Amino acid sequence: MNHDADVLIIGCGAIGVCSAYYLAKQGLRVSIVEKGEIASGCSGANAGLIVASHSIPMAAPGVLSQALKWMLKPASPFYIKPRFDAALFSWLWQFRKSSALKRMHEGLRVLRDLNYASLELFDRLIREESLEYNYQKKGWLMVYMTEQGFKQSLKEAEILHSSDIELEILNVEETLEMEPTLRPEICGGVFFPGDAHLDPANFIQALAERLEELGVNIQTETELLEFKTSGGSITAVRTNRGDFRAKQFLLTSGAWTSALVKKLGLRLPVQPAKGYSISAKRPDTCPERPLYLSEAKVAVTPLEDVLRFAGTLELTGMDFSINPRRMKAIIEAAKVYLRQIEDLGIVKTWCGLRPCTPDGLPIIDFIPGYKNMIVATGHGMLGITLAPITGKLISQLICEQIPDLSLNPFRLTRFR
Repeated sequence: MNHDADVLIIGCGAIGVCSAYYLAKQGLRVSIVEKGEIASGCSGANAGLIVASHSIPMAAPGVLSQALKWMLKPASPFYIKPRFDAALFSWLWQFRKSSALKRMHEGLRVLRDLNYASLELFDRLIREESLEYNYQKKGWLMVYMTEQGFKQSLKEAEILHSSDIELEILNVEETLEMEPTLRPEICGGVFFPGDAHLDPANFIQALAERLEELGVNIQTETELLEFKTSGGSITAVRTNRGDFRAKQFLLTSGAWTSALVKKLGLRLPVQPAKGYSISAKRPDTCPERPLYLSEAKVAVTPLEDVLRFAGTLELTGMDFSINPRRMKAIIEAAKVYLRQIEDLGIVKTWCGLRPCTPDGLPIIDFIPGYKNMIVATGHGMLGITLAPITGKLISQLICEQIPDLSLNPFRLTRFR
């Protein structure tokens, strides 16, 4: 079966649906193929945070050395599974180079601009499309249980404040007044009033329904098997449900993107980073806003019916197994910071693979050698946050318009 479109998008997560939205708004005929269901990948049950405050790249001074110390602790927040993997070694080497202070500050400015542009687009989507996905702008509160952690946070807060990111440093009393569900043993907090949160699965489903109203053809359970090429262009993709033709192709397949571009002879410097989430029945004593339990590196997000705990970063390859020890560590950490959550009614446990680049910035670029294939991946822990701005930039790139932000920091050539 042949399906013609102006743009064929491969992947129906947050980046894919936002790209389809802005392309359809430009008047293009758009199709999406997804090997599973809508939002079945990493977009489905993550923390749902939209955080301009999270602008310091993962590649920062001291991160790699700390991760190597944690390698012998499988329950640590950042775990690298010991194994012989040439792609991982190359990624870690580039990560080390990207962790230099100068490069971190350069990456921070880029992520800050992306994050704030995306926050503005979320607000527009609310106004213009009236989507129902529990979007709330209540800020994000980072909480510290140790004096050492709080002192370190002041250094990071100074870096963020100097980059024009709004924040408030809170003492113990101010933190407890803002969030009474916290234990009194905390040492303080840092509040980011401009941040927001939503239910990620509901957001993607709601936007996908809007896409169908805009004429976008969404095909689920449709797995890409092969690219068909001719004269430096992609002509079609072969799937388990037939061939799909288009003028332009867009890969937004998250952690699977690297394996797909190998079919075209390209290697992407992207590692899958496993994260976990636990959704519990919303307790009577529930935080009013998202929290970050800083030393444990666990995010807590109050959604409509559940309280979601999300955390950990595992570089274990394409591994979807759930480690009970890591799940237990997330819950135990939450009990250290929060009151009255001893008897949580867990309704869902989940893990997903976040696509991470060694410099912490996404890839948004044409694939070398193919003039009509764009790849958008490597958003790491910011996939939901950056989805709208990524989608808009891609629509501007395909329509040959001046982009809202420079695309130079996201080119593949930066890894040469």
